[in-house]
Amino acid sequence: MKRNTRNIFARLASPAAATILFAGAFFTRCASVGTPTGGPKDSLPPVIVGVAPADYSTHFKSDKILIEFDEYVQLKDLQKELYTSPAMKRKPVATLRGKAVQIQIKDDSLLPNTTYAVEFGSSVSDNNEGNPLHGLRYVFSTGDEIDSLMMSGYTEESEKADSLGRTFIYFFEADSVPAPEEYDSVMFKYKPAKIARSQKNGIFVAQNLRPVPYRVYAFYDSNDNGAYEPSIDKVGFLEGTYNPAEMPPFAIWYDSVRRYVSADPQLYFRLFTDVSFRRQSLQEAKRTDRHKAMLYFSAARPDIRRIAFEGIGPEQIITESASRNRDTLALWFAAESDIMPDTLRGEITYMRHDTLNVLREVTEPLELPWRRVETREQERERLREERAKARAEAEGRVWRSTAPSAFRMIDFAASAEVNPERDLPLEFATPLTRFDSAAVELLSWSERGDTVRERATFVPDSANVRKWRLRSRWTPERRYRLFIPADALADIAGEGNDSISAALTVADIEKFATLKVTVIPREAGAKYILQAVDANNRLLSEVRGAGEGVHTINYIPAGDMRLRIIEDVNGNGEWDAGNLVERRQSERAEFYKNERDEELFTTKTGWEFEITLDMGRIFAPVTMEQLIERLDKREAAREAKEAEKRLKEGNKKKDDGHNHSSQGSAMGNLRGMTGGMF
Repeated sequence: MKRNTRNIFARLASPAAATILFAGAFFTRCASVGTPTGGPKDSLPPVIVGVAPADYSTHFKSDKILIEFDEYVQLKDLQKELYTSPAMKRKPVATLRGKAVQIQIKDDSLLPNTTYAVEFGSSVSDNNEGNPLHGLRYVFSTGDEIDSLMMSGYTEESEKADSLGRTFIYFFEADSVPAPEEYDSVMFKYKPAKIARSQKNGIFVAQNLRPVPYRVYAFYDSNDNGAYEPSIDKVGFLEGTYNPAEMPPFAIWYDSVRRYVSADPQLYFRLFTDVSFRRQSLQEAKRTDRHKAMLYFSAARPDIRRIAFEGIGPEQIITESASRNRDTLALWFAAESDIMPDTLRGEITYMRHDTLNVLREVTEPLELPWRRVETREQERERLREERAKARAEAEGRVWRSTAPSAFRMIDFAASAEVNPERDLPLEFATPLTRFDSAAVELLSWSERGDTVRERATFVPDSANVRKWRLRSRWTPERRYRLFIPADALADIAGEGNDSISAALTVADIEKFATLKVTVIPREAGAKYILQAVDANNRLLSEVRGAGEGVHTINYIPAGDMRLRIIEDVNGNGEWDAGNLVERRQSERAEFYKNERDEELFTTKTGWEFEITLDMGRIFAPVTMEQLIERLDKREAAREAKEAEKRLKEGNKKKDDGHNHSSQGSAMGNLRGMTGGMF
């Protein structure tokens, strides 16, 4: 069966079916309590044996709720797990009372004629083994009736095109909030009428809804503060309104492996971080090293007009974007350590948002202290060097330090494999001020023994001032040795390098898979980003600006992979987020699926794959039927992987048991041969 269920499956057409289903999710454990000595480990969650006042009470007036279990329980992560729908002005407080959990209602101004739900998430678990009771909720109404309709949905991270769990879904009654026209302010000015939260697989089931149209939003609460923060939390929105009474029925079941309720989705969210809402300002400036300072801004791409420091010329300041979001700037100071003051004083002029949200040019002071932190041994060595230098200068001698150079490379090994398409990456701890490429020697030789000095070209990285690439004629049949003599390089502090030597081999394309992708765009001139990712969504390789025609992705490691395609609407070579206020969705990302509608496939050494991407089909509007089918296939692939993993673990245990038995027999034989000495 496509779903791992405990014989609980329903096409919801009535509130009664929903009540029975969720009750089943809570009471699937056997009545017996405790585990006999030496028996199997308890893996089942606690069972509810009593609730007061009764669940689904109407005309609710109590300020305390008691939920009793069949065993002692514990409470975990209440701050991020416990919430109410709708939100109360003061969050309830949950405490332990023997084998029960008591909920203290702190809000004395509950709304009249309103259905409330206290959601525990996975905060309740048994005391011994910590088995969580997922989906625990207590429902009551301050009026005559309990709202009982439901809707389901799926939350996904737009850029990765993969599920985003633990996401809040906000339901606003359409007649109580303005329809978005020029801009959308609902998430900032209004409180949701109902709240739901998706499970780890991105699926949510929103309960206790009314038969009215809702405007629906979703956001991922990255810091668990219970409020949407633009530019920090991911957000998603849907066009139009949705009335649960008018929605088609959906399948819902209890997943006995994950131990929570799952469902086929009716709503589909693609979430993104809305960076357009950020107000620009300099948040923090600090000096992390004698020759380095960091400037942290509240928004990406700060417009900096001028940076100046006392005693440091503008030509001695090297800037580097230090974060993917481009909201952090690294300043490197190209000056010898002796002239770098303990406190750098200067100023920065940049464009900052004022209180009216208008960008204006401002000048702010910068004061960047730095204190050397060194061990006693480092201090003794430094003082010894300083005394030796002073003696040499007094005697008119040329002084040369005997201490190891402070010049450092990052992750550079004595041997490495070179991808010919990417050349050899060289990354330094600080930017370079001298690179004597003529002194660098790159030798190659073959099995015949012929040695050739290869031409080596060093190319600076356009995005990182500390990175270079060594470009040469890379041939898999030849071996290479790179030698950089001492002092051929120098960093911003004037430190030269110790000699560097590395043995290099060239990646043989025959030991990798090759992917040839034919792109048929939706419209003439459209551009796409093609990304080969592994089963865990880690990027293996990518092609940007892919238009109509054939594109080749080489050097793909053998194993499971997926091909993610981003529709690069503005052609800037990057995935771009949306804009909630302007009601603009993010750029779409989708996975390629073969003729069997599979998106995960296995590459093998030396294989060449040919794929045709009809972008009109790939980026067609997604129907709920297609989404359900996609999620079912992902779940089937996940279950197959888990089954394979369990099989391997089982076989390993058998082998280990066999080896242990063989070793025991051998030891017994040894005892017999030695007269029982062992």
